[in-house]
Amino acid sequence: MSNIPRPEHPRPQFERSSWLSLNGTWTCQIHRSWAGYRADLALPEGERRAPAMAGPYGQQITVPFAPESALSGIAHPDFIDAMDYHRTISIPSDWKGKEVLLHFGGVDFHADVYVGGNWVGSHSGGSSPFSLNITRYAAPGSSVDLVIAVRDFINEGGQGGGKQTHYAQSYGCFYTRTTGIWQTVWLEAVDLAGVRDVQIIADVQRGAFALVPRYYRAEASAVLTIKAKRDGVIVAEASAPCRDGIPVDLHVPDPVLWYPGSPELYELEFTVTRSGAVIDSVLSYGALREVTLRDGRFHINGKSIYLRLVLDQGFYPDGVWTAPSDEALKRDIELSMAAGFNGARLHQKVFEDRFHYWADRLGYLTWSEWASWGLDYNDYKAGRAFETEIREVVMHLRNHPSIIAWTPFNETRDFRNPRSHYLNHMDATSICRQLDPTRPVNDSSGYVHHDTDIFTVHTYKPNASELRKELAPDAEGRPFRNFPDYDAPYEGQPYIVDEFGGIKWVGELDRADANANRKDLTKAWGYGGTPRTQDEFFERLTGLVDTLLEFDHISGWCYTQLTDVEQEQNGVYHYDRTEKFPLARWREQFERKPEGYDL
Repeated sequence: MSNIPRPEHPRPQFERSSWLSLNGTWTCQIHRSWAGYRADLALPEGERRAPAMAGPYGQQITVPFAPESALSGIAHPDFIDAMDYHRTISIPSDWKGKEVLLHFGGVDFHADVYVGGNWVGSHSGGSSPFSLNITRYAAPGSSVDLVIAVRDFINEGGQGGGKQTHYAQSYGCFYTRTTGIWQTVWLEAVDLAGVRDVQIIADVQRGAFALVPRYYRAEASAVLTIKAKRDGVIVAEASAPCRDGIPVDLHVPDPVLWYPGSPELYELEFTVTRSGAVIDSVLSYGALREVTLRDGRFHINGKSIYLRLVLDQGFYPDGVWTAPSDEALKRDIELSMAAGFNGARLHQKVFEDRFHYWADRLGYLTWSEWASWGLDYNDYKAGRAFETEIREVVMHLRNHPSIIAWTPFNETRDFRNPRSHYLNHMDATSICRQLDPTRPVNDSSGYVHHDTDIFTVHTYKPNASELRKELAPDAEGRPFRNFPDYDAPYEGQPYIVDEFGGIKWVGELDRADANANRKDLTKAWGYGGTPRTQDEFFERLTGLVDTLLEFDHISGWCYTQLTDVEQEQNGVYHYDRTEKFPLARWREQFERKPEGYDL
């Protein structure tokens, strides 16, 4: 697979040997319209969209990169309301007797899938993965046409797009759009009685894993065997009949726990046998790590931790939403840790599985967030469509030990329909808790909360004195809230300032330069004015961090942001990931934590 872009297995926590990447050269056709003019409903209503023709089409595109990106080979800058993809797929002849599954890591936003001219399924949700069984149309040893018909109406209000711009060009804190396929597409051969999914629940108190399997078609005569290894040596093993949803207990002797900075992982192997013959084998991994909230603080395995997070938007100059390589995903984490952060708030984008894999291996904490901006959360109908995406993402990512919180929304505040706003927040929070009760939920990052396990606020006060005045509790001991007239009351949850800073830097300036273009949102964007010198920059940053550390009720923060993104120039690093300032100056600020925390 050396010539295939992004050739690594896209699901490192659920890996079979019988898989085939479909990344590489496809053909496509793009349907253009006037600046995002809506030609159809964005919500999944009405008839499915058939492609205009069967393909191949007249333009080539490199999958998994979106057509807006340079790495796609297209770099189309304008709105794309719809497009069609085509390629011929060949099914390996040794897959005879297996089910053939077609997997998509991410397609933004609505996809109708055709195999050999036959519609095989649809999916709505630009951030969540999906799979389709194409066995009846794709016989082993055969070749068949695969066509994906995509719709994407970013300005419609019925779908989230995160930080994708709603105008013709990027501006402020909104950037290049992503349309269509933006993560790996792949085939997999699976036995009908094989494992569909295994939820890995760590029981730190007992030194055990509770493993909850689901099957494509559970057969009571089949047996599931689970092995746990460390450094290739089997340390625990358990077997049970194949039954959907019945936990298998796996006790680990002398358990070693996972901590940030000390990421101990156990290799896991799931094997299904029938009459003694192996019919399915999946490689995975897990960690003994629990997250609890106590006394207004986060605890990892019972140890209090002060959260020193960075806002990570996951954009790339050449790939937009798609990292150019697996190494680039790993490097972003390493760059963050080198600057002194112990984790990231993954902002307005669901990051791909491989990013979380590296976070697991490097001991890096994350808050996972959905691309909710663009969704009209005051429209209950739109919110209900968004719930499907929440379900799919939680079920897909919940086994990663590095994820310590879910955040469905960001900065919601429009009360055009208060009842819908409330219900959409409550439903999203409930889904996260039901599917994964092991993690806290931040119902909305900053601004208006309804029911939250973590109380988050945003502030971009430009200096220490203004920030201190804002964050100081009032005469009755109540902390700052962004919208106190609408917010749920603070009830002792961990209080996190999960956006601050955002200091713009465009190089050494004189005063005239510093004031130039400050209102042009297509040029350099940042918060609180532009420092003229490096020393002025760090004087401001030091004052902000000093202020946060003064308050006992604050148990962590998130600095905006890891890298510049297009015109937003307030990152720790430049957009190309090169150093902006000496790393020692960043670490001097971001490694600090108050007294009394274990981690």
